[in-house]
Amino acid sequence: MQGRLRVPGDKSISHRAIMLGAIAEGETAISGFLEGADALATLGAFRGMGVRIEGPDRGEVRVRGVGLEGLEMPEGPLDMGNSGTSMRLLAGLLAGQTFPATLIGDASLTRRPMRRVTEPLALMGARIGTSEQGTAPLTIAPTNGLTGIDYRMPVASAQVKSSLLLAGLYASGETCVTEPAPTRDHTERMLAAFGYPVRRAADRVCVTGGGRLVGCRLQIPGDISSAAFFLVGASIAPGSDLTLEGVGMNPTRVGVINILRAMGADIEVVDQRTAGGEPVADLRVRSADLKGIAIPVDQVPLAIDEFPAIFIAAAFAAGETLLRGAEELRVKESDRIQVMADGLGVLGVRAEPLADGIRIQGGLIGAGTVESHGDHRIAMAFAIAGLRAAGPIEVRDCANVETSFPGFASLAAGVGLPIQELRP
Repeated sequence: MQGRLRVPGDKSISHRAIMLGAIAEGETAISGFLEGADALATLGAFRGMGVRIEGPDRGEVRVRGVGLEGLEMPEGPLDMGNSGTSMRLLAGLLAGQTFPATLIGDASLTRRPMRRVTEPLALMGARIGTSEQGTAPLTIAPTNGLTGIDYRMPVASAQVKSSLLLAGLYASGETCVTEPAPTRDHTERMLAAFGYPVRRAADRVCVTGGGRLVGCRLQIPGDISSAAFFLVGASIAPGSDLTLEGVGMNPTRVGVINILRAMGADIEVVDQRTAGGEPVADLRVRSADLKGIAIPVDQVPLAIDEFPAIFIAAAFAAGETLLRGAEELRVKESDRIQVMADGLGVLGVRAEPLADGIRIQGGLIGAGTVESHGDHRIAMAFAIAGLRAAGPIEVRDCANVETSFPGFASLAAGVGLPIQELRP
């Protein structure tokens, strides 16, 4: 892989920019917004609640904020599509509204667990109904008011933390969340950018209800989760020298770089700077001989969305790669442990799924047809594997790639990945 490219804007930050811009006072101007299906679902939900939003137009969005109390009751259910972030964060934000709302999603999202959010929100006084299995649709009823809580999360989750903090904006008193391990802190950073006081100390973050957010200008950095596929691709493809421009380098998200470097990847961080309150840099990556490692447990929450790509790196690495402490991967858009193990097995790689991780014996990847089960990150990971596979890899059920990385195939082809989209 050769050249320079810019990956799309960060999906996590794009979601939050729309949400906080909508409940801020005044206009918020966003650049670098990810025009993928997930972020557009969030945008559409707030339009459905009476917020005037202009764009997106080549990543530019203007949000006319209505303030904390200005959202209107939607005319029907709010469709979150495939976006777990949209559903879980909106559950918290809507828990404090004076109107009822229903959140729905596609078949994949409807299978994902929601009680991890609805149960702590209930401790604040929220009234949120789920299916008998604890999944969507979520039916949110108005309450007589939320009350701040001091919540210690049993499992590290930025979505749960963010949902509670957003509910805390509408709660009386202080809402505090303590994490068992660091997770992405985009919500805390962005609240501060909108002028809302946030108290942070070590593993604990607190907000007090009743404040106000003020519209601002936001530049969204490139998504490191999208960059991960090219970091792996350039590492495994002989003769690669690829620079990824303007990638977000939030310290709670750089686990993929740390893990790949531990495996022997040649990744250089260039021109470090700040954009929209987030650290940003260019990443130059060149081909390298990778080796298998035991992935440090403390890096797992810092790379939770990047493991499908990391598993491909492990498949080409010399020796064994072992991942433990990552049971969260089983409740993503698919069971990413099992689906990746199955796909690698089809391609001739020894991959043993474990309850909370996977054991991969590196070597050569063969040709074959793998199923992505509608999971965008699975599909892109196996596409990148085609750079060094012994023959063609066909990846099925790839429509959801557009949810996080619109234009992936054309961008990848432009830097050397022999990729072809097959239409049904």
